[in-house]
Amino acid sequence: MGFLDRVEKNIAKMEKKIEKEENKCAQLEEKYSDKKITKAKLNIEKKKIHEKIKAMKARVQTLKGIIVKEKQHIEEKEEEKKKKQEKKEKKKKRKKK
Repeated sequence: MGFLDRVEKNIAKMEKKIEKEENKCAQLEEKYSDKKITKAKLNIEKKKIHEKIKAMKARVQTLKGIIVKEKQHIEEKEEEKKKKQEKKEKKKKRKKK
């Protein structure tokens, strides 16, 4: 489960970074409303921030997909082990008879 834990921690970190970037965007809006920066500067910076956020969200989505696939893989392994155990038990029963 170490791998899954690391991926989940990564997702949490990325989500915190996304929140920080959204806060930056809000701060830019405040600066613009206080007339500290121009509309052009606001739009440029806002566009950069939104591109970062979009990239991070895509990364989070990818990591969530990895978690789902890994869990499926673990379940498949467990099922295979159960089947092998059942086959071994059947063979033992046949030998005893």
